[in-house]
Amino acid sequence: MACVITDMFEDVEYTEPAQAFQDAGHEVVTIEKEKGKKVTGKNKEATVTIDAGIDDVKPEDFDALFIPGGFSPDQLRADDRFVTFAKHFMDEMKPVFAICHGPQLLITAKSLEGRKATGFQSIRVDMEYAKASVVDEEVAVCKDQLVTSRQPGDIPAFNREALKVLEK
Repeated sequence: MACVITDMFEDVEYTEPAQAFQDAGHEVVTIEKEKGKKVTGKNKEATVTIDAGIDDVKPEDFDALFIPGGFSPDQLRADDRFVTFAKHFMDEMKPVFAICHGPQLLITAKSLEGRKATGFQSIRVDMEYAKASVVDEEVAVCKDQLVTSRQPGDIPAFNREALKVLEK
């Protein structure tokens, strides 16, 4: 599974799902602009060493995409390479797991139209403008493909539903 991430990610929105995915036997490959770079969460509780640079990977090589929240998705969506990468997963109906501000990358990829989704309260209007069917629930699952959650408190439900999608 690919995980697009950069500095200022929401620490637990990366660490807890990544651990749950790994515990279930899934490999999580972190992707940023540069392989080997160390990125730090906004709470400075987690540091991640990047496994691959965006120019060194192809979305076809991964079965799922994980987008942690925080300020990371907003930074990544300013780079067309990450937008194109994320769009591939949505277009190909591969599993996508986005929590909190994670859907911002999908908004920029113009991939939320007609999809049931949720996100952090401050981006829900943006999601509505992107023509998503926005709900205020701890987890939203759309077409057994897209799993979204609102905030750190939703991580248990997010992990549970993401793992169910990965089992299929």
